[in-house]
Amino acid sequence: MKYIFVTGGVVSSLGKGVASASLGALLRARGYRVTAVKIDPYINIDAGTMRPYEHGECFVTASGAETDLDIGNYERFLDLDVPAGSNITTGQVYQEVIRKERAGDYLSQTVQVIPHVTDEIKRRIRAAGEKAGAEIVLIEVGGTVGDIESLPFLEAIRQFRFDEGDENVLFLHLTLVPYLGTSHEFKTKPTQHSVAALRSYGISPDIVMVRSKEKLPPEITRKIAQFTSVRENRVFSSYDVSHVYEVPLALEEQGLGKAVEDLLGLERTMPNLGVWTHAVKTMKQPANEVTIAIAGKYTAMPDAYLSMMESLTHAGIANDAKVNIKWVNAEELAEAGAGELEKQLGDADGILVPGGFGIRGIEGKIKAAEYARTHDVPYLGICLGMQVAVIEYARNVAGLPEANSAEFDQYAPDKVIDLMPEQLEVEGMGGTMRLGDWPMQLNAGTKIAELYGVPQGGTVTERHRHRYEVNPAYTDRLKTAGLTISGVTPGVQGRGAGLVESIEIGNHPYFVALQAHPEFKSRPMRPSPPFAGFVKAALKGQQAAG
Repeated sequence: MKYIFVTGGVVSSLGKGVASASLGALLRARGYRVTAVKIDPYINIDAGTMRPYEHGECFVTASGAETDLDIGNYERFLDLDVPAGSNITTGQVYQEVIRKERAGDYLSQTVQVIPHVTDEIKRRIRAAGEKAGAEIVLIEVGGTVGDIESLPFLEAIRQFRFDEGDENVLFLHLTLVPYLGTSHEFKTKPTQHSVAALRSYGISPDIVMVRSKEKLPPEITRKIAQFTSVRENRVFSSYDVSHVYEVPLALEEQGLGKAVEDLLGLERTMPNLGVWTHAVKTMKQPANEVTIAIAGKYTAMPDAYLSMMESLTHAGIANDAKVNIKWVNAEELAEAGAGELEKQLGDADGILVPGGFGIRGIEGKIKAAEYARTHDVPYLGICLGMQVAVIEYARNVAGLPEANSAEFDQYAPDKVIDLMPEQLEVEGMGGTMRLGDWPMQLNAGTKIAELYGVPQGGTVTERHRHRYEVNPAYTDRLKTAGLTISGVTPGVQGRGAGLVESIEIGNHPYFVALQAHPEFKSRPMRPSPPFAGFVKAALKGQQAAG
């Protein structure tokens, strides 16, 4: 295997994940088997219990791992399912080292950062590559060079070059070149210091990639090359673009793919970048345009809904449309009257209620679902978005005015959303009952079965992240009131049979909601069926209204 390590300097949130994923896309376009690993230096075991406002979206893999959002970027750009073990945290590493020490695996040695912690880091990186059957492994080291928590990981990747050989290891360093408007100049000093700091840990970058507002002029590229001792043709500009899917094309145009081929001794290959060319062209020159209102509680932190936003982009590409997102604060909707609801939602071509946890903003989300149902506005509910749709329908159509979820009101007389008996024994915040891929049995003749290409009914797989379910005790009453239960869980290992997976309203232009998170499996080249159908319905409604 070949290993490409991506580090960052100067400031955090430079876009190492997008840079790594874009490089992976270029290698995939050349036919290589590629996988990606994200190293997060925080002490948490995973991202499952972290606040979205602090960490952004928690991305869920097929195996049920709760990971950093960059894993989602890797899956979308590489068009593959990243295997378990591809998100490595300090918490995981030290937990395993301490377990081994307690078990006597170190034969009474003094357990130290070097070699025991660094060996465990290297073992995990190699294991992730082997599990994926990869020829090339991309490893993004989170944080910024100089952070104290990153030091064991930097030492581990420094050792990699000695372990695997120069021809099998490549170091790419991403830094920032700020532009000072007052003096009209790019400043390279932060990059010089960042590379010097990286070298102080024994790592000399083979490639320097520079984040900047605009593409760097040749004289700045030469200056960076001179002061970092990196060849000029290995200094690349990662400048601001209108969408992240332009990044692979911009980097390929500068010769990044060829530089990696040379450094790793790969055969020169002409990449097939048709997917990215088509996506960018559609996004820049769409035939149509729609506005989708997203009623959520993390509207001030869009990264909390990153996969969902990208799924709408993918659905837009499939429908030759630009999708504009209107963020609607669900907490404000809770107190809104008819006039304010019309102001917030009336200009939307579609309404989407995303997943989430906790009571904050729930009544606002319920109002959003009611508005979509009663005004014939296309609606897509994701996870909690399905649950609030069920609550709204139970209250206002099925004659259960006090219907609620046990998550929000343990004393509600009609808990149409509740924990299942087998879930009551689950302990710990990280012990969520349903995580990762679960099957959905779709019923023949339903909208969702049509969307997934199985109009006669069939089983499909989507990812889950939740504990509460639609209470089976109420499904007959909901169906009698006109709600269609369009998909159920067929049962996995004797558990979950018959649980509601999707609902819809038959006499509505598009009212579809899923217990799953289909956004986690959406790709630019393979958009999620519920999202593609949602945008298509929004376009149809817009055209009919026009």
